[in-house]
Amino acid sequence: MLSPTPLSLICALLLCLPLAVVFTITSPTATTIPVDLSKTQNQESTCPPPFSAAKRHQKIDLRLKSIPNSPPPPLPPPPPPPLSLPEEDETLLRVASRVNSRPVPRTAPKKLALMFLTTAPLPFAPLWELYLNQTPKTLFNIYVHADPTRKYDPPFSGVFARRVIHSRPSQRQTPTLTSAARRLLAHALLDDPSNAVFVLLSPSCVPLHSFNFTYRTLTRSKKSFIEILENEVGSYDRWAARGPDAMLPEVRLEDFRIGSQFWALTRKHARLVVSDRRLWPKFSLPCVRLDTCYPEENYFPTLLSMRDPLGCVPATLTHVDWSGRTDGHPRTYEASEVGPELIRTLRSDSPRYGDAITNGSDSSVSQGQRRDPFLFARKFSPDTIQPLMSIARDVIFSD
Repeated sequence: MLSPTPLSLICALLLCLPLAVVFTITSPTATTIPVDLSKTQNQESTCPPPFSAAKRHQKIDLRLKSIPNSPPPPLPPPPPPPLSLPEEDETLLRVASRVNSRPVPRTAPKKLALMFLTTAPLPFAPLWELYLNQTPKTLFNIYVHADPTRKYDPPFSGVFARRVIHSRPSQRQTPTLTSAARRLLAHALLDDPSNAVFVLLSPSCVPLHSFNFTYRTLTRSKKSFIEILENEVGSYDRWAARGPDAMLPEVRLEDFRIGSQFWALTRKHARLVVSDRRLWPKFSLPCVRLDTCYPEENYFPTLLSMRDPLGCVPATLTHVDWSGRTDGHPRTYEASEVGPELIRTLRSDSPRYGDAITNGSDSSVSQGQRRDPFLFARKFSPDTIQPLMSIARDVIFSD
């Protein structure tokens, strides 16, 4: 075997020297750290695997793309505060008399203002709830005048909740019932400019048709439906109920009219009523004869007959049966009488029209060409609610 020469040893040493230097510089100082293998295994099993910077940027980009460029939609505005109306009648009516006499905006659907004048709980509230159940809120409003001296149990709820206007005591044979109706008109005029037809109803009234049928009938007409009768039996006694000459000179006997207290007025006529300062001071006088004092049946037909007879159909669309009655109250239907046949009978009856010539109404009345349908009926006793509800969908609201 050949022995290495000194020269070969020196060359080998020179070749290995750079590797030793590099190893010494790049290697960190070794430190002994005890390692728990079990913990290491747990960390490896729970920690996510490492990912590259490219993948990290890719995930951030995806998240940024999911954020919309446009700002979030603004929150809806808060509801308007409740309408604050004067409680004193003179101021209330004066403010209401300034409203637009036409429904606005014209592009919006017309609304029915259903106005209930009551001194008791509404026994047919469930029937009215069903009547309005499928009706858009854009087609009607409800207003209730409730005598504050009476108790209302159960309280008004459903579509009647929070619909009671500022009310005052009201009773028959006084001007207070007429005042209550004028108060309802004023509130309805001021509450919604889209109210186009103003219907006065009693707690004993029930609908005879569906809301859609009633809505079409009333909103297609440009006239008010109000009974206006002349030369009725007892006209003079009613006219002189406040005294022989108390109504003069504003209301002469030949101008005095009688009619049902339940009507459907156009917005024009509703404003005319609340604006009246000429006839109302006469009709608001207390009566000296209570047995002939019915201002709610005289004021409205007299006023409209004197101011705008051509704008009226002189008939009421609320059916009532006065046959054989002498006590000042119409026939009241009991539960045993209620059924499909009664509803059909009430529907088939024809309204009584006032004298078209003296009232100045359209010629179709005098020629017997009009046949407007009854839309409501009274008087129903409270115990008829169950038989009425049982035939509501299939009979009353079937048209």
